[in-house]
Amino acid sequence: MPQVPPTCPSTGQPTSKDYIHTLDGNFVDSNGRTLLLRGVNLSGSSKAPVGQPSYVLDGFWETAKAGGKSFIGRPLNLDDGSADEHLSRLRGWGFNMLRYPITWEALEHEGPGRYDYEFMDYTIRVLRKCKEYGFKVYLNPHQDAWSRFSGGSGAPYWTLPACGINPQALTATQAAIIHCEYPTPSADTRDPASLPAMIWSTNYGRLASQTLFALFFGGKSFAPKCVIDGVNIQDYLQSHFARAFGVLAERIRDAGGLLDEVVIGWDSMNEPAEGFIGYEDLNIYPTEQGSTLKKGTVPTPLQSFKLGMGVVQTLDNFTFGSFGPKRDGTVTVDPKGIRIWADPSTEPGGVHPQWGWKRESEWALGTCVWALHGVWDIETGYLLQPEYFRYLPAPSSQSGAPAPIRTEVQFLQDFFLPQLTIYLTRIRAAHPTAIAFVQAPVFAIPPPIPESLLRGRACHSTHYYDGLTLVTRHWNWFNADAVGLLRGKYSNPIFAVKIGESAIRASLQNQLGVLKEDAVNLGAVQDAGSSEPPANPRRYPTIIGEIGTPYDMDNKKAYDSSSKSYGDYSNQERALDASLNAADGPNALNYTVWTYCPDNSHMWGDGWNMEDLSLWSGDDIMGAGRSAASRRVEAAGSIVPARASSLSLATLHVPSSPYAHSSHTAKFQLPHDHLAFLCDGARAVRAFCRPYPVKVVGTPTDIRFDIGKASLKVTIRVTPVDAPQIDEEGEDFAPNSNMAKDEESSLPTEIFLPIVHFASDECVSQSFVPHSERAQQVDSEDESGNGGGSTSTSGATTPCTYTASTLTLPLTTSSKSNKGDPTVIKTEAYDFQVTVSEGRVELCEQTLKWFYAVPSDEQKEKEVWIEVTRSGGAIKWARSAPGASSARKARKGCAQWLRTLCGDDEGWPCAEGCSVM
Repeated sequence: MPQVPPTCPSTGQPTSKDYIHTLDGNFVDSNGRTLLLRGVNLSGSSKAPVGQPSYVLDGFWETAKAGGKSFIGRPLNLDDGSADEHLSRLRGWGFNMLRYPITWEALEHEGPGRYDYEFMDYTIRVLRKCKEYGFKVYLNPHQDAWSRFSGGSGAPYWTLPACGINPQALTATQAAIIHCEYPTPSADTRDPASLPAMIWSTNYGRLASQTLFALFFGGKSFAPKCVIDGVNIQDYLQSHFARAFGVLAERIRDAGGLLDEVVIGWDSMNEPAEGFIGYEDLNIYPTEQGSTLKKGTVPTPLQSFKLGMGVVQTLDNFTFGSFGPKRDGTVTVDPKGIRIWADPSTEPGGVHPQWGWKRESEWALGTCVWALHGVWDIETGYLLQPEYFRYLPAPSSQSGAPAPIRTEVQFLQDFFLPQLTIYLTRIRAAHPTAIAFVQAPVFAIPPPIPESLLRGRACHSTHYYDGLTLVTRHWNWFNADAVGLLRGKYSNPIFAVKIGESAIRASLQNQLGVLKEDAVNLGAVQDAGSSEPPANPRRYPTIIGEIGTPYDMDNKKAYDSSSKSYGDYSNQERALDASLNAADGPNALNYTVWTYCPDNSHMWGDGWNMEDLSLWSGDDIMGAGRSAASRRVEAAGSIVPARASSLSLATLHVPSSPYAHSSHTAKFQLPHDHLAFLCDGARAVRAFCRPYPVKVVGTPTDIRFDIGKASLKVTIRVTPVDAPQIDEEGEDFAPNSNMAKDEESSLPTEIFLPIVHFASDECVSQSFVPHSERAQQVDSEDESGNGGGSTSTSGATTPCTYTASTLTLPLTTSSKSNKGDPTVIKTEAYDFQVTVSEGRVELCEQTLKWFYAVPSDEQKEKEVWIEVTRSGGAIKWARSAPGASSARKARKGCAQWLRTLCGDDEGWPCAEGCSVM
């Protein structure tokens, strides 16, 4: 790890103690320690205003056409005290990073250039609250399928009329599937609860989204007649998008005390899509499975054009089963003459009466913009230019000159990178030191991005979901290498198949390793249009911006109080553990899990398109329909104690910040209260509340956590330049006075050690005691003089101050075997064994601090390791921990499944534990 520079590479100004560097493929703190930034998206609920989840039709269109609704209250309610509870829970789970989704609609819903400054000021208040709890934040301009009004989230309503689209015609023409109108807006047939899983993502392959993204990224190239307010629609949309987030950045800057201290950077547009750009033939839907899901009706682009003009079409229909998408007959769609293109009467004289823009006369409303540009003929229905979006427009040639050579579109280089440049330039004007979190389309390799744009401050931001589990809502005994398939790794899909949990977990880890390597394209060239590498090429870090698993698996059986599976999240635990385990190992990745929704419910999930990925739900806390008895027999997937989450917010302990001291002054909880609080309402908590090295002297080369054994092993490479740079006046740490100064690092490696996994048996058993019973017990002890916490007259326990003992334990090592002797650490809260290759450890709260020597120049480098295992193994809950169960055996039907997949009539051998690849 190179030593941290004293100045910021993008500004040349000295850096503060809060500043996070991006060096050598890692995030690095001001002392030179490698950071792992792990956290959550806060929040999936932020895609829509409070009180307007995606299934609610009442007021949906009326409010939007009137200027929209404020997003104040997203993601947290700052007025009722619940924000402290949620943030304390997130910190207690070990998270130190928040991805903070904000939609363009939230900033500019009232109309072009009309900003919601009250929402921006509310956002500043939330960021200050995040600062109190020691979080780092990167802001995310969030979108899905363009807008709420095209079946997703993101852009304001007015952007659709600006593109000549009538949003209320999208359902009839199947130009988009809109949740609150599913399957139709008629009161007799509307049933939003029946929206199929992930069907919303098919909007990326439908006319509205494909047109809107084509205009946003490539309007000047493919729709030159689309001019509004004197500029092409591409420039109009991109400038408004960049300006809206630029104004927010300015507002945050002017508020003071937030940039770099809390907000470390800005994501580029969430999951950007190409639209029609790059389509090779508009007559057909791509035969190869891309990142756009095939499920339900699947129109070809030409069929979409015709539907958009109100013409009846018969479409292929797909189902998505265990083997992926499969054609399942056809469906005839009759728009009954309804067109998605806005009627000319809506803009008298070419001027919109509400939004105020002026449309050029060449852009005739009421007709398809692609027919307007000669792509197809409306009268005959004939496709005139099937390769229209495949090539860049050819420059005009003189009469008699040979036809110019056509250049095939490279979306990322030709369209994504210019838009990223406009956006990032606007953000950096307000936040010069911002880390640019660069996000290309899903699973796409980012283009070579010039170092002159990144300026030493960047991170590769990518997403990963186990797609089979996400779409089928089931943890399967087989899976496939999705990244390898999409990138052409396999000559036959059968070679991408993974059978058995071990093979699946290894595949997921390999896929995340591939995505991590994509970071090499960040800063790969010095300047735009140049092929010359920078003089000092950098390797930027990678963060998995979204990763997670659905909780409504298997027809929501975990939510059914009449089922024996009620409250059993063991399959969800297995799925999420497999994904997050993939971020461990040699990948040692940063990530932000999708998602945490304070208003999640079993009925409507995260409140958006029937997604249900929130790590926590109010319907899973005590008092939400569950008895204490039922809680005692829940599976280890949830391990929610049998008690209400009724602790006063004044008792919620805030773990120490990983970067700076928290300003929050809450009292400590007793260990069993803390464990109960962290588990109450959490779903598959063992999978996401994981031990990991937060700050490392050196570079982590391997992280292995076995959820079934409650065992963590971390391996670190240490070189002479990894010696921490310490400000003697500003740091709490100092070398152990009993050891020679040159034998030990001045600062430790810090490992988050969750009480969820390493609690003592006594702590666990006490966490299951109902709060009222424990209060009575304390009352009895006080009356008998046996002491405990003091009590109030109401019978509730007055919060006791708990200070975890700090243990300093020298651990001996054997230089021959390079293995340390295990030492047991047992406190009121913890009971575990720790073994290190060298050094000593200190336990404070949920942090294990490990001090060891940094090699001298003569030694060059060395490898150190630490292993932590809970005494007695993983916590034994009422049901056996799913992670500790034996590996699944290959199913009896495995041979038939392989025959189906491969189209081979011959049987396949299916030995126990079989795996492919």
